[in-house]
Amino acid sequence: MQINTSTSSVRVNTLKLIIAIVVSELAGIVGSVFTTPSIAGWYATLVKPAINPPAWVFGPVWTTLFALMGISAWLVWRNAEIASLQAPRNDRKIKIALGIFFGQLVLNTLWSIIFFGLHSPGGAFIEIVFLWLAILATIIVFYKISRLAAWLLVPYILWVSFAGYLNYAIWALN
Repeated sequence: MQINTSTSSVRVNTLKLIIAIVVSELAGIVGSVFTTPSIAGWYATLVKPAINPPAWVFGPVWTTLFALMGISAWLVWRNAEIASLQAPRNDRKIKIALGIFFGQLVLNTLWSIIFFGLHSPGGAFIEIVFLWLAILATIIVFYKISRLAAWLLVPYILWVSFAGYLNYAIWALN
């Protein structure tokens, strides 16, 4: 019996895509564990800047951004098999890129813990600066592997830039 390798490859790539999106969305779910309880309580008492979006906007935006992050990581991850056949150096480059990606994902989750869990806008602002730099680093290393993967992260860095402004304004106003 002969196995159709193209069908097998599609299944593996589909599984990788699902895993990449689920892992990214899990970062958002972990962050929401700290965020959700604070929305109606502590966060509601804070003075916010005039352009602060309504609370209901954040869920759909973050869900979309985490999905884009997952797709972006998948585009890089699927190149790992090709890279390892071409040269070990390319395989190492992909591993480093995915390591940076996971680092920014951890920083993303930490922001929710610091801001909402610890009620520390000042600490969260310092952390979001590191998050922003980690996203930029991810975009740069992803661009060298997959330009589409890098471009899929642009809405994310733009939103985190806006979130950084909101974070700073909340810290300054309170």
